[in-house]
Amino acid sequence: MLIKRREFLKISSLATASLMMPNFLKAMTLDDALKPNQKILIVLQFTGGNDGLNTIIPTKNDIYFKERNNIAIRDSLPLNDETGINPALSYFKELYDNGELSVMNNVGYPNPDKSHFRSMDIWHSASKSDEFLETGWLGRFLDEECYQCEHPTQALEVDDMLSLALKGENNKAFAFKDPKRLYQTSQEKYFKSLYDHHHDDETVSYLYQTLGSTINNAEYIFEKSKLKKTDQTYPNSQLGKDFKTVASLIKSDINTQVYYLSVGSFDTHVNQNERQAKLFSDINEAVKSFVADLKSNGIFNDVLLMTFSEFGRRVAQNASNGTDHGTANQMFFISGGLKKKGLLNALPDLQKLNEGDLIYTEDFRKVYATILKNWLKADSSKVLGWKNGIYDFI
Repeated sequence: MLIKRREFLKISSLATASLMMPNFLKAMTLDDALKPNQKILIVLQFTGGNDGLNTIIPTKNDIYFKERNNIAIRDSLPLNDETGINPALSYFKELYDNGELSVMNNVGYPNPDKSHFRSMDIWHSASKSDEFLETGWLGRFLDEECYQCEHPTQALEVDDMLSLALKGENNKAFAFKDPKRLYQTSQEKYFKSLYDHHHDDETVSYLYQTLGSTINNAEYIFEKSKLKKTDQTYPNSQLGKDFKTVASLIKSDINTQVYYLSVGSFDTHVNQNERQAKLFSDINEAVKSFVADLKSNGIFNDVLLMTFSEFGRRVAQNASNGTDHGTANQMFFISGGLKKKGLLNALPDLQKLNEGDLIYTEDFRKVYATILKNWLKADSSKVLGWKNGIYDFI
């Protein structure tokens, strides 16, 4: 059977859904489900550079209001006497009051880069700003923990393409947007027929084998997503649908320990407050439904939701009622299993800036090391090469 260019492209398009390395390119012998009480990590990426100062607000800081005369948040929900949270994140305020949310302020890295692409690569790979890595921090976690794994479903990304964060040297996560759609595509008679006619050419053979693996894993993911339907109502936003997919998989006996989601864009150079409020509202409602779902099933203590953005914004507003690319930012942590709650450190010092930008005080790699060691029970030094300690909030 000769393969035509059109057939090659069709196989390639389905193969990119999995983005697997050669050791996955075989029929799958699926591992058992996660062990009881094994921790699950969900990473929510705020794509585009969320403005942290209008997220966690320094309500008593005159510099903040002076530098942001038009866009300062004046109706924030109080967290303490000097700090508020954006009113569009009302459920986050509820989580904070319940001791189910922690906030790490002023997180960044030395010599920050203000390019979306480069800074995101740095966060994804956990590299230094002058270091270029081709693997991600969660991908290297898979390399360490899944060296004998026969399939890539220990980590899943709900997206059409796999992020660098989940690409290891030997192992990669599995990316998909909708389990049913991926399964239906994989089951098309055309693809089944192609897979039955294996080709000897090295490049094409790789694609055929990847196609076979994708078919097997697509069915596995889809069947698990149907196993335990949720009674929880989720918002009709894309993020709401993504969280519903994740919840259905967590409640099944799938072997996935890491889930990756993204929302955006937070690149608010113009009319920032309207755009940020809409995004926060979507996040707020999706997380509210998701947490309620986890609580009703008794698994909230074993799930950690972590948020990050590739950088924050400059302290001063620009002429378009927005903000331009900045540096340090905050991270949220949501779980019923937090050891320390609330604000984990001080707000950024607006009196000490570097040419109008915040100066970070907490290195994001220390946060990653904490997640790996204390939550995922992995060897953070092997994954990150980080030996500068960890935090104790989980």
